[in-house]
Amino acid sequence: MADSHMTTLTDGEREELEALRAEKARREEEERARAEREELDALRAEQAKVDAQILAERAATREHRVAQDPLESASSRRASSGASPAPADHNPPQDKTFGQRMVTSSAVDGDGIPTMPVAQKIIIAAALIALVAFIIYTVTR
Repeated sequence: MADSHMTTLTDGEREELEALRAEKARREEEERARAEREELDALRAEQAKVDAQILAERAATREHRVAQDPLESASSRRASSGASPAPADHNPPQDKTFGQRMVTSSAVDGDGIPTMPVAQKIIIAAALIALVAFIIYTVTR
């Protein structure tokens, strides 16, 4: 038997070996293609689920806006008809609370972008002071 391993293959055996190798390669390629198709199908299903979720969220937001619009349009119709005065609960801008004044900007720059709110300016100033203090501390140590 050890002798059969040492002998060279005949032409028929070589053809059979090549045919078996080709069959094995074909099966491996089919398996690889099947696995890729399964992965593609799974990714498509996941993407469809995400798309459906996004559409549902948009629909819910749209329904919420539609539910609010009749209230706004009814109040605007009453105000425009002159039958009743403007709603009394309308707060002028100067009646903002302290928190509202801190986190909302009161001015708009030339490009139409709101300016930086006061609270943000205070946070940046505090961070810069802390940075300077840290630098001084590390340099003097």
